[in-house]
Amino acid sequence: MTLKRTRLALALALLPTVSTAAPAHAIAPAGESPCAGRDAKALLCPNLRIAPPRDLYVQSGGGRTLLRATSDVRSRGRGPMELRGSRNGPRSMHVRQRIYRAAGGHIDVPTDASLHFTDVGGYFGGSYWKVHQLAHFDLWSVDRHHRLLHRVRAGPKLNYCLRDLERTRPGRRSPGHFHYPGCNQNPYQDSITLGTSVGWSDIYPADYSKQWIPVGGLRGCFAFVMTVDPNGLLYESNENDNTSRRLVHLPFRGDTGC
Repeated sequence: MTLKRTRLALALALLPTVSTAAPAHAIAPAGESPCAGRDAKALLCPNLRIAPPRDLYVQSGGGRTLLRATSDVRSRGRGPMELRGSRNGPRSMHVRQRIYRAAGGHIDVPTDASLHFTDVGGYFGGSYWKVHQLAHFDLWSVDRHHRLLHRVRAGPKLNYCLRDLERTRPGRRSPGHFHYPGCNQNPYQDSITLGTSVGWSDIYPADYSKQWIPVGGLRGCFAFVMTVDPNGLLYESNENDNTSRRLVHLPFRGDTGC
């Protein structure tokens, strides 16, 4: 059993039994994800996906060659991905995930996710409360059928906000106006809420801080792979659609195929 499942099991064991009409903080059997258990249909579980890397370009300087790309984390579940952080350190918060019920109300479940007060530096500047290890970028070698072989390089991207930046898939469950604003910049905040509504995306441009993988000295065909929630810290309706990729030939020639 993973640490995430163990913590959830302990939290469930300590909760009183409640009726389905009353607000609850957990409904799944001990050790089971609320979005995969027998009562999952009663919940509006979130589902995060990440679009294939786009807007690729190379940045050279300081002895490094960086392949940059735009990332697009998409909320595509029945309900929003909503995280509620509470202070547990000078620059960190622990996280409970709020999952809404189809019939109204919600449950709050403990996670192993954390928020870090992160300095993004560079042109964009400033520090923000971000979800730690929400996304990761990797470069993989591929075979002649473009199947992944070995990870050869990794990017530094780890911390990522969750917000409603752009409505990328309008629909019945998708609010017409943003609900979750930009990341909080108050270092003294004791608690905050981050999230992305159904049908909305949190997008970071290729020139943003840490949106790159080092590619100096590489030649041949590779896959630029982006993964959201790589360590499975959050609860989703589908845990198997968190990765996207785009083929790229190196040295980079402006094309994205091999």
